[in-house]
Amino acid sequence: MVRNFFTVLTGAAAGVALGVFVFSMTSPARAQAQKKYKNNAEFEVYDAVAKDIGANSFTKALADLDKWKQEFADSEYKDDRTLLYVQVYNGANQPARSLDTAAELLARDIDSIFAPGDVIKLLFNTASAITRLPSATAEQLSNGGKAARQLMAYNKMPPGMQAAAWDQARAEMQRIGKAALMYIAILPGNMAMAKTPKDCATAESAYSRALGDYPENVAISFNLGSALSCLKRNAEAIYHFERASVIDPSLGKTADPLQIQRFADGSYVRVHGSDEGLAQLKEQVKQSPMPPAGFTIKTATQIATEKEAEFEKSNPQLAMWMKIKGALADTNGDQYFESQLKNAGVPQLKGMLTGANPSCRPKELLIALPLPDAPGAPIAEITLKLDKPMTGKPELNSEIRWEGVPSAFTRDPFMLTMDTESAKVEGVKTTPCAAPGPGKKGAPKKN
Repeated sequence: MVRNFFTVLTGAAAGVALGVFVFSMTSPARAQAQKKYKNNAEFEVYDAVAKDIGANSFTKALADLDKWKQEFADSEYKDDRTLLYVQVYNGANQPARSLDTAAELLARDIDSIFAPGDVIKLLFNTASAITRLPSATAEQLSNGGKAARQLMAYNKMPPGMQAAAWDQARAEMQRIGKAALMYIAILPGNMAMAKTPKDCATAESAYSRALGDYPENVAISFNLGSALSCLKRNAEAIYHFERASVIDPSLGKTADPLQIQRFADGSYVRVHGSDEGLAQLKEQVKQSPMPPAGFTIKTATQIATEKEAEFEKSNPQLAMWMKIKGALADTNGDQYFESQLKNAGVPQLKGMLTGANPSCRPKELLIALPLPDAPGAPIAEITLKLDKPMTGKPELNSEIRWEGVPSAFTRDPFMLTMDTESAKVEGVKTTPCAAPGPGKKGAPKKN
């Protein structure tokens, strides 16, 4: 998601901002008396161009300029005509041709060619044209930048202009020049992201340089986030998305603030797994346009791995059982049991005794292995078959430990049977079995 956040400067807007001299049509005959038309026919074709521009008929103006150039190629006003081409190409929405034509004039000392008003007209149209190109050559970028810098530095007031109007015009020249330089800074990044496939590394480099030059522009931060996301550098990308979202989610009044905020926050949650820590990040991004060295955001996978490691450390036996159970519950669980688990010694496990068969002197114990704080009554998942009956009645719902050898498995209901020696079962609490009553099993037989 790369956005172009620079205003396209139209001819009409420029006329208001910089004064009528920017797009006005001054007669070369009056401006430069030492020059002369070849004849009246040349003046007439010039006059036609003037009327075309006055009517904003730029297509017709181009045709009349071409006629002037064809019929009077060596006109004394050919430099003025070239300037008019720059202006008219821009007005006709042909910014690339405007830039390329301006290059002929920018290579020379323009102050020795034109009066101040025409110098400003040339510089303005060239700086304006570069901001209208979705892609540009190195030469176009260079000429656009040259014009923008000269426009910002130009301090020669056109004759007849009032000081107050000149101050206003110079302020606008500064704004337009800065906008053009900013656009030139990000354009290589935009071009790189527009390629198929995207050249994300070049874009990241270009946007990083641009942000260094214009740290206050969060739209560049957002573009940089897109390039970083493309490079799978998600933590850094989220930093820049959040910076744009926090400082100016409208991205210079070019985007829906709510959409940008949702995108930035959603990116964080997708990577981190929750919004935990998001509020702190929103405060952090206000401090610097770039994240601090070593900046990172833990991913949901990293968090899960850390929790698993902590769980294994604090509950090693239960963690081992969870791995065994997971393999048994998988679609290939029966194969896993037969090939890897059956008749293999399993290290000591720990669980809750939930049943005994029979209840007194049992040879089978039912064991549940619930997760900590698991809701509901524990469900038995392991049957221990003892090599000999226990003495007494085991106390249920107590914790026991054992070592055993898996001998059978059923998936539904889930139950793993393990053979074990009574001596390897630890922690069982028993009470004496009640003596059997008359006629019950175990009573002396009558003769």
